[in-house]
Amino acid sequence: MFLTISTTGTPERPATDLGFLLHKHPDRAQAFSTSHGTAHVLYPEASAERCTAALLLEVDPVALVRRGKGKGRSGAPDAALAQYVNDRPYAASSLLAVALARVFKTALHGECKALPERAAAPLPLRIEVPVLPARGGPALVRALFGPLGWATVDAEPVPLDEEFPEWGDSRYVRLVLEGELRLADALNHLYVLLPVLDDAKHYWVAPDEVDKLLRAGDGWLARHPEQKLITARYLSRRWGLTREATERLELVRLAEAEGLDVEDVDNAVDEASDTEERPVPLAERRRAEILAALAAAGASRVLDLGCGQGQLVQALLKDPRFAEIVGVDVSVRALGVAARRLRLDRMGERQAARVTLVQGSLTYTDKRLGGYDAAVLSEVIEHLDLPRLPALAYAVFGSARPRTVIVTTPNVEYNVRWESLPAGSVRHGDHRFEWTREEFSGWAAGVAERYGYEVGFRSVGPDDPEVGPPTQMAVFSRNGTSAEGRTTEDETVESESESESVEDGIAKEAVA
Repeated sequence: MFLTISTTGTPERPATDLGFLLHKHPDRAQAFSTSHGTAHVLYPEASAERCTAALLLEVDPVALVRRGKGKGRSGAPDAALAQYVNDRPYAASSLLAVALARVFKTALHGECKALPERAAAPLPLRIEVPVLPARGGPALVRALFGPLGWATVDAEPVPLDEEFPEWGDSRYVRLVLEGELRLADALNHLYVLLPVLDDAKHYWVAPDEVDKLLRAGDGWLARHPEQKLITARYLSRRWGLTREATERLELVRLAEAEGLDVEDVDNAVDEASDTEERPVPLAERRRAEILAALAAAGASRVLDLGCGQGQLVQALLKDPRFAEIVGVDVSVRALGVAARRLRLDRMGERQAARVTLVQGSLTYTDKRLGGYDAAVLSEVIEHLDLPRLPALAYAVFGSARPRTVIVTTPNVEYNVRWESLPAGSVRHGDHRFEWTREEFSGWAAGVAERYGYEVGFRSVGPDDPEVGPPTQMAVFSRNGTSAEGRTTEDETVESESESESVEDGIAKEAVA
């Protein structure tokens, strides 16, 4: 297997700086042992105007088969000869990607102590891979590399035999990439996409491959139009790992959209302590009040928006009046905790059919959430920045439009009664605000008027005559006319036409 990396330069910024960035001296040929053979690094040309580094990987097919005991690609008993006579020594594959990571590890991470400014800046690069398996043909090669900033993506098919053109082209291409990119970005593109195009991993795909994929795909994979194909192929279609990678990439995408770090988005699980409020009876009272309000509204199909660790979902499941319960949260970790709390893997078939856990952001409209009787936002709104509340209100009240919406939030006036809470502090480190009763009622009234709801208020917990209850609750009921002037009957026609697609979408996500 062979590939070259070339760049150009000037006397002031010589092309031989490539040797510093790759941490391989242009005046020496070097050899490195890998788990599949020997990798050689050499420089066919090295001048101030142009420098080319070449990586040559020698693979021993016999040793590879003996080490793998015939398992893996071409390891079937009826294809024994193919274990020894194959394209592994010649065609770029996951073995070459492993060699890239082994030989150019520091360059992959974008590190260069000698020339840090060069490592951080784009370079004019030309990368050539003479023989690259491309299951999907040149069109797929262009679809994978094209969105990544390469000015030229040339995938020239390699004929089966030049002397017999009527035989057609092989499944291999000669790849040439040209463009101005950071060297680290270019190497990470190759590390991920070489095995994706070959569509075969030559080693066991362990769970840590998800971390490797996300690390190499940082900054580009989450928004790549072919993300699903890349993820599935890179992880050898191991669907459990593919689902985990997809969920984590979605979290990255949401964090980028919000301008936040992933840790700030995926924070529904407090690692130091459970998110149950202290004292615990208040949380139990809150759930009891919510269940009573849902029962009074005659709700059967319920959304728990911002379900966290699943405490409310668990309480809803115990009541047979609730035929369908959907828990939604942006945090993958929280949904994992909820699944373990509910014991979904051991739940009976009829009971499991009542509950679905879905990842999603509450500040974006989601067609899956339309057509439900009721939605609950229990201790959720205070975790959002105030400028994001209008987006949440539109997504829930304007787009999903359940008949009933229940919102609970802390009453900041009551905080003076918590002896363990320092003055001026909020109840949870992630609370962006906590409202007085007047502030909450003003917000709720505005939302109700704008989106065609009526709203009433209830107290949760002991109602102090001076500062009110610890938790305040608003119950929104949709009236006959929406904010756009449509009648409830008009909306019913639309909701019925959408309900099948909504149910199908959630059912498909539950199966996945």
